Amino acid sequence: MISLFAGEERSAKRERLGDPLQVLDRHIDFAALAKAVDAKLVIGDAGRGGRPPYPTELMIRLLVVQNLYNLSDDAMEYQLLDRASFQRFAGLEQSGRVPDAKTLWVWRERLKKQDLIGDISEAVGGQLAQAGFIARGGQIIDASIVTVPIQRNRRDENEAIGRGEVPAGWNEAKREQKDVDARWTIKHGKSYYGYKLHANTDRRWGFIRRIEVTTASANDTTVFESILDATNTSRAVYADRGYAKAAREQALGEAGYRDRIQRKGQADRPLSQAQQRRNRRIARQRAFGEHPFARLAQMGGKCIRTIGLARARMMIALKVITHNVMHLARLRQRRIVPA
Repeated sequence: MISLFAGEERSAKRERLGDPLQVLDRHIDFAALAKAVDAKLVIGDAGRGGRPPYPTELMIRLLVVQNLYNLSDDAMEYQLLDRASFQRFAGLEQSGRVPDAKTLWVWRERLKKQDLIGDISEAVGGQLAQAGFIARGGQIIDASIVTVPIQRNRRDENEAIGRGEVPAGWNEAKREQKDVDARWTIKHGKSYYGYKLHANTDRRWGFIRRIEVTTASANDTTVFESILDATNTSRAVYADRGYAKAAREQALGEAGYRDRIQRKGQADRPLSQAQQRRNRRIARQRAFGEHPFARLAQMGGKCIRTIGLARARMMIALKVITHNVMHLARLRQRRIVPA
């Protein structure tokens, strides 16, 4: 149906539905995130000429949007040219020059090579603390598999990769297109190929506070201690039975933590009724740790298309950063004030 006021009607409906990017823009200080990166960022010799680099704040905004909507570099370039909401969020409404797919790739590589992802994460953590959303209620330790495209290699090539060698006949160009870090694992009878995200989520607010990324074949328990968050105001540590270990339980107690790891029965020594009740109580708390993984899955965080462990760590960290800033923006939009 033709309407003389079609533009105004669509605009009014968009306002009613709400633009998540406007929520982000209203509640997240992207200038502060850019400042943390610029403090260490090295771009190159400006005296060589050429176009000046895009502002760091703009590129961080674009990387957040790209991960929020799970867009490839080419798709992000097109959407940035096509979608008014993206242009408003990036401040490019009146600009005739916008970053292309190659620029996005170069910026991610720059963040990876200069190890700047951690600085962005710390800056986001600073905004969480400034808003009062400190880690509270205990910490939930869990892991999730992140798949990557399966590599089609011959058996002898896989054997060489397993030994840490470059298969015979692989030139540099082929090597760059092959992921030799990802590994297979089996979960619930199904095979997966890729990496694993180990995350520490605070029970009260649901922010992912600390992460580690390993190959999918790595045991969940190998990085348990490295992602513990000493800043959480509660000393309770929740985890499933896969993390149960007598030495770990003792170490947690000695470090001042309260062990809330589910117990694991044995064939010759099943769990008692009291232990089963304890496991159920812990499971109710652990369920809150699944919420961030579900939100990451909505952003495509259960599957990435990168090559190598270093890029996987960078991409997964960007997904986690995007999750945390979006979660913070939504909490503040709902006017939730930490007690």
